[in-house]
Amino acid sequence: MAGDLLQVTGLGWVFLIALISGIVYGFAGFGAALIFMPVATIFLPIETAVAAFAVSAIASLLTVVPRAWGQADRKGVSLMILIAAVTLPIGLYILRSNDVAIMRWAVLAVACLTLIALMSGWRYTAKPTLAMRSGVAAATGLVGGATGLVGPVMILFQLSGQDSVARSRANTIVFLTFTGFLTAPLMYFQGMLSAEAVAIGLFLILPYGVGARIGQALFDPTRQVLYRNVAYGIIFAAIVLGLPVTD
Repeated sequence: MAGDLLQVTGLGWVFLIALISGIVYGFAGFGAALIFMPVATIFLPIETAVAAFAVSAIASLLTVVPRAWGQADRKGVSLMILIAAVTLPIGLYILRSNDVAIMRWAVLAVACLTLIALMSGWRYTAKPTLAMRSGVAAATGLVGGATGLVGPVMILFQLSGQDSVARSRANTIVFLTFTGFLTAPLMYFQGMLSAEAVAIGLFLILPYGVGARIGQALFDPTRQVLYRNVAYGIIFAAIVLGLPVTD
């Protein structure tokens, strides 16, 4: 298996982008998939990239989630994870049923729209209702399954709200990690989880986990503007690098 893994084209670049994704995720609480997917799909089939990233989420369970769990709205986030798990299979079916080129453009489009929305600074003032949380979770599962980008809808929901930086970051980390981790077994039941994807995902646990640790150590709530701007810049670079026209 190790020998086969070394034959994967661009594995070094995938390793590097996993490290960078982990760092951004550790300090900002978002952006990992937005950075990883556009670049990883240059070298890997989109289904393989989605599955590998889902497997690598094991690293977050051991690195950033334990601290985030104590700061998160555990009841609200747990409900959202359960709802997202219902719509994830629908999104995965969409991914499995569509042309690879179309889905690569879909990944880039979702990443780009999310970045624009984040940079616009839009905020809502109403207290999130059960219906709002349910809708966000359902949309997250659908978009996440179809593109591998579990985060965009949840990120917009959290960063556009009135929660403190620490609470918003913790909610996002817990939700994205558990929802991302659920993606792998759901892909297996649809026949989309290959041995190669699992091997790549296990290989990426180290760089992603180390990166998350580094990012978590760098996190300082008083420097949120700097961290968000850095994350925005890296997401933009990943989108440009991931454009199919540059293949």
